[in-house]
Amino acid sequence: MFWFILLVIVVAGFAAWKMRVKLIAKLTGQSEARIGRQINRRR
Repeated sequence: MFWFILLVIVVAGFAAWKMRVKLIAKLTGQSEARIGRQINRRR
């Protein structure tokens, strides 16, 4: 059961990382384009 919970957490984290622009835009109320520029600018 522990491994199943760990697997679910890892998969959820990976999905959140892939969809981070949409998630941050929805949480903050800003446009996706603005969030994308902010994330890509820091590199």
